[in-house]
Amino acid sequence: MKTITITAIVHRNERVFLLTFDKDNELANRCKAIGCSYTQTHSGFSLPNNRENLRALFHHFKGIAQLDTTQVFAKPEKEKPMKPPSAKQQLTPEHQQKLLEYERFLRSKRFAESTIKSYIAAIQIFLAYYKDKPLTAITNQDVIAFNNDYILAKRLSSSFQNQMVNSIKKFFLIVANKRIDLESIHRPRREQKLPHVISKEEVKLILEAPRNIKHRAMLSLIYACGLRRSELLNLKPGHVDSKRKLLIIKQSKGNKDRMAPLSNKIIDLLREYYKAYRPKEWLFEGQVTGNPYSAKSLENVLKQSLVKARITKPVTLHWLRHSFATHLLENGTDLRYIQVILGHKSSKTTEIYTHVSTNNLQNIRSPFDDL
Repeated sequence: MKTITITAIVHRNERVFLLTFDKDNELANRCKAIGCSYTQTHSGFSLPNNRENLRALFHHFKGIAQLDTTQVFAKPEKEKPMKPPSAKQQLTPEHQQKLLEYERFLRSKRFAESTIKSYIAAIQIFLAYYKDKPLTAITNQDVIAFNNDYILAKRLSSSFQNQMVNSIKKFFLIVANKRIDLESIHRPRREQKLPHVISKEEVKLILEAPRNIKHRAMLSLIYACGLRRSELLNLKPGHVDSKRKLLIIKQSKGNKDRMAPLSNKIIDLLREYYKAYRPKEWLFEGQVTGNPYSAKSLENVLKQSLVKARITKPVTLHWLRHSFATHLLENGTDLRYIQVILGHKSSKTTEIYTHVSTNNLQNIRSPFDDL
């Protein structure tokens, strides 16, 4: 029986199934009959990647051809953070010099330290991939080949690919000064994922689980003000304005300051914590006075709380921020105020919470109930 190999690829910024097989007019005509388009780039027929189309392929070619879907159902590689090249992938002196210039430029523009590390790591990977090729010889086709043969081949996420594209564009624009057509290098489409939200009852169980007042105060403040993990750990005692009932968040994501309202309940909890610990430099200090609480320890606090609360969902600290925003929306808070409290630059980012708010959805009557 004839064999058709089906792979999942990204073609023209869209996720598609690619059908490849030995030259066969009958199979080619059948592909066209169900709406497949031939792509010269990949030498095969493409069809939008979804379950319905996959079922249709099995039905359409039943008894005519065997479908090899090994690659489609292969378990994706666990994505790892970008790391500099290994000793075997040392950069050339030219590449090292340009990388140093790139890092100096990013620092001169006052990019966040985490952004600098990510961009530098991205360029190191890219230059190591083309270690035998001078910068002046790298073209748009090399960037496309890197996307397909490295990022997509390893099944890395679209956010990873987007970060790569951002860094490559900036590197060649600022440092390399060469013939790559920057405008023709497109970013991948972002995956539209809904934020993870837990109920108020579950939040209550998590926040009340810790016996340690510091642990309870940290988790409670994240939820009460919709904080990111780094924002909590960078707080200082002076950032709590109990008289005005405001929390001042300094230089958060995007180097922006903002304020979040503090309720009487969270102020009372913070006062109780302050009397017990008397923090000096940071609002939440680690074991060594003067050092901030570590991110890893904070994650462990949450894990222990989940065990005590008997919650088996894979809740993360960011879930508390998502839940805070969603619960505000369900309470009738205007979306614009939620955007300001969370520190979102664009209202579109905040609008994602309208998709997980259950108030309106629960009021919709299903036609199933009328049967």
